[in-house]
Amino acid sequence: MGARYQRFSARRNLNQGSHSMKITDVRLEMFKWPRAVPITNGLYTYTHNLLNIVVIDTDDPDIQGIGLAGGIESTPEVGASFIEHFKKGLIGNDPLDNEALWHAMWRPKLVGRRGISTRIIAGIDIALWDIKGKVANMPVYKMLGGFTNKVDTYIAGGYYEEGKALKELAQEMEENVKLGARAVKIKVGAVSINEDVERVRVCREAIGPDVRLMVDANNAYRHYQAIEFARKAEQYDLFWFEEPVEPDDYIGQAEITRATSVPVAAGENEYTRYGFRDMINARAVDILQPDALILGGITEYMKVAALAQANDLDVAPHGAQEVHIHLVAAVPNGLILEYYRDSVNPMHGKVWEHELTIKDGYVYAPDLPGLGLTPKWDTLAEYSVG
Repeated sequence: MGARYQRFSARRNLNQGSHSMKITDVRLEMFKWPRAVPITNGLYTYTHNLLNIVVIDTDDPDIQGIGLAGGIESTPEVGASFIEHFKKGLIGNDPLDNEALWHAMWRPKLVGRRGISTRIIAGIDIALWDIKGKVANMPVYKMLGGFTNKVDTYIAGGYYEEGKALKELAQEMEENVKLGARAVKIKVGAVSINEDVERVRVCREAIGPDVRLMVDANNAYRHYQAIEFARKAEQYDLFWFEEPVEPDDYIGQAEITRATSVPVAAGENEYTRYGFRDMINARAVDILQPDALILGGITEYMKVAALAQANDLDVAPHGAQEVHIHLVAAVPNGLILEYYRDSVNPMHGKVWEHELTIKDGYVYAPDLPGLGLTPKWDTLAEYSVG
């Protein structure tokens, strides 16, 4: 693969004009900070927040790309190795050629089909789009289509935590509504079905009838368990039931969608347009949840959004509000943005120079070149990994 990739890169260089911008370096900066109290979802417990920033330097000292890569923290040395691998073929190429560079990196027989390699490709691709926006002096959402400058938003939370009983869960939901949220999400799947249905009831009473309520199982159920939960919780007017079963159980998800009136949402663990094509063809979900940091970056995300639109499906991306604000705002089938506040991320408001906030239920896309992401490097320094 290496020789083929180098030949591709050389051909690109020969075809570039003498005034083309060039990539000079690619690096991965990883950060990790503790939570005051560990949080648990349907299957997993998290003691820390993690942030993986891909930085791309160019021969223009004023243009640097900032991207984010998802879920590589368990094996940071593998992520760093992939950065070094891809860097060899990226340096010297024009960062504006995102399609060419994406296809040069993605060689599914060896790297890129799924897993950490695709997540690193995603971070690189997101940084390339940041550069593209900065060169054009336009926000990325405008470059991608500019359907709107504000998007509907929900606050994600409702984790299981030590000391958080029903009373504290209800208080958290009430606080989210006071912050301006018109939609909230809680976790299910870590306790008995009846206990979780009771948690849903308490949250619905706390937020009232007009605030949308989502639940997220994080793949905790078998399909028959998910059907039981959905049928018992339907009376509380759920906006969606997220990731009820394992990501590859398309047949099980399809059975759940047919068995309940609650829309099923999934896709945060899916990769590339091919994975989403198969989800759609299996009629496995009602709402797609692509994550640009996982599936292959913005270049690939936009193909998924177009595929969803062709099938009259909405997209509600998972996580990373700083990137996904642009991707929800760009297209007509962008449904809603996921938003994490300080109850989930204790560094909320301390990582970026320009932090997104909720106003009247909406988050407004930043009117800044590129993604509008300027890390507070000095603040992050003490949390550096490696």
